[in-house]
Parts: sequence; structure tokens; C-alpha cells
Amino acid sequence: MKPPSAPARAPLSGTSRPLTSLFDVALLDLDGVVNRGERAVPHAAAAIEAAGRDGMRSVYVTNNALRTPETVAERLTGFGVPATAAEVVTSAQAAAHVLAQRLPAGAAVLVAGGAGLWEAVRAEGLSPTSSADDRPAAVVQGFDPEMTYARLVEAVLAVRAGAWWVASNTDLTVPTERGLAPGNGALVAFVRAATEAEPVVTGKPELAMHAESVRRSGAREPIIVGDRLDTDIEAGSRSGTPTLLVFTGVTGPAELLAAPPRHRPTFLAADLRGLLRPQPAAVAVDGASRCGSWACVIDGRTLRWRPAADADTADAGTGGDDGLNALRAACVLVWSAADAGHGLTALADERPPGCEDLRLPATR
Repeated sequence: MKPPSAPARAPLSGTSRPLTSLFDVALLDLDGVVNRGERAVPHAAAAIEAAGRDGMRSVYVTNNALRTPETVAERLTGFGVPATAAEVVTSAQAAAHVLAQRLPAGAAVLVAGGAGLWEAVRAEGLSPTSSADDRPAAVVQGFDPEMTYARLVEAVLAVRAGAWWVASNTDLTVPTERGLAPGNGALVAFVRAATEAEPVVTGKPELAMHAESVRRSGAREPIIVGDRLDTDIEAGSRSGTPTLLVFTGVTGPAELLAAPPRHRPTFLAADLRGLLRPQPAAVAVDGASRCGSWACVIDGRTLRWRPAADADTADAGTGGDDGLNALRAACVLVWSAADAGHGLTALADERPPGCEDLRLPATR
């Protein structure tokens, strides 16, 4: 594992080799990357199997502390995705490990969460409880859709009595079939408001979650794969780990173009098949950029695209244009201009495929 201070590869780096030959473990986010709700993302299962044949192991990393690793693995195999419990890392495990590093063996921990959190606390040699009357040394809070007011009161009483407070994650919402519902972050806010305390947070993008993923997987050269800029990609920025952003979840090209430095990925792909491909480099120099057969220029304060002079042969050796090269060229040029304080005011009306819905970042 790279130390936390080590820099990751520059945003939108290139390689002539497939990612499976550069990294030993893919740390895969789940919802939006491997599955969408109760279905696998198209091509995900086949790509994971192919990556395994190429020597890359897959580990499934989730901020959801509700399910046990066994339950997560069973759910994934039901989608046709190859998975075992040992290949699943949850924010509950990260939280429990952080607790165990500080507390003595057998210490009482008030668990305000579901089965995954209870099991993780037990697995670390601690004693879970649901009552503040047991004078717990710590409170650990994770998402549980069956959370009640009475259970939250126990957490509040324990924190106010001096218990150390740990939260598995602070995601404010969770997706449901009816729309976004309150997530663990909303329940954490309840306890925060009643105690004026702040929890130690262990889930993505915190370093504790990444350290737990690397510890359990034994990864030496991991790559983080995700669909969210503020969790998956930021986790890579914080830990110095290369990242692959896939467009099968919440982030689209428009959000990527507006990304601040900590949210800029190392590589891009439409889906998990990107693990099996080379990655074309995107370079910006002196108001112009280039990626494969596409180039971008700044005309006044307007970004314009044009085919590269050698467009017919430019994608040779990179696996061809995967449909994202025009976006890569735009991103590196817009990011370079934004970082230099040279904000653009417009994008050309004529845009390549995949760039139709782009918008410029707000002026900083």
C-alpha cells in the first residue's frame, strides 16, 4: 500500500497496457458500479470475471454498514457477480477495527445500527450493547432502516456521558425505489444536535476505510473504482491511490468537467470493461489539449473541439477510441484553466458525441 502522503497518478493519466496488468486489486464500489438496486450493472459480472483471469482480484467496498459481508456476497452472487464474504469490506468493519485499536478487549460498545455493525463489533473482540445503562466506552452508529427514537436516545445518553462516538459513514441519503431517503448522515445529525459532539467517521472517503480495504485484501498496488466523485474518487486523492471513474452511476460528464482537484480521477471508463483496456493519455499545454484523435483549444474564453491533425492514426496502440477521448481532452483543458484562475465563459455549440450535456464549472 502506498503511504497516505504518496501522490496518485496525475488526473487522466494514460497507459498502453490494460489496467489489469498494472494493479493487483480493484477496490470496487457497489451501487452504481457493480449493481443498480437489485440488478447487476450491464457487463459488470463478465468484466470482473475477465479481470480475474488476467490476474486482478476484485474486492467489494461499501459504505453500507447494515449488511454482513456474507449477506453482501450472497446478494452479489445472486446477480451473477463472483463474490465471497472474504472479498467484501464494509464500513462496519472499518468502524469496528478503529474501535478495537483504541479500546481494551471486551469493552462495551453501544451499537446504534444493524446486523452488520453488531457482527463487526463482536468480531473485533468487543461487547455490543443497546443500553446506555451499561456505561459503554464507545458508541458506534451505522445505517439501520429500523432505527427508532428510543435507540437514538440511548446513543445520545451514552455520548453525553462521555462515550467515544464513531460513525460508519455520514452519507445523508440512501437510494430507494421511491427516491432518496434519509441515510446514516441524517441519523448522525440527530445525535450531533442533541450532544454537540462530533463523531470519528470511518467510511469513504476517510482513510480508515481505505486502510481496512487494503488490510483485508492484502493489496500492494490497488486501484479504487467508483461512480461518485465525493466518496470513491476523493478516497483515492486522500490515500494517494489511482482511481477509475465509471459512468454507470451517479456521476456524469457534466459533473466531471466541474470537478475540483480532489475529485479528479486518474482514469475514465464507460463501465467496468475499462479495467480490461489501455487508457489514452490526455495532455494540456498552452491553451490546447489532446487525447487520441480529439483536440481542444481555448478560443478567447470559449472551449472548442476539433479532430487532431493525425486523427486517422492517433488511437493506434491505445485500444481505439472508447468514446471518451473528446471528454478527456475537454476535462484536462478546463481543469488546467480553472486551476490557473482563467475561467472559461462558454463551450462551443458544436460538440462531439458524449459532450453534448457538458457545463462549465462555477467561477471560483
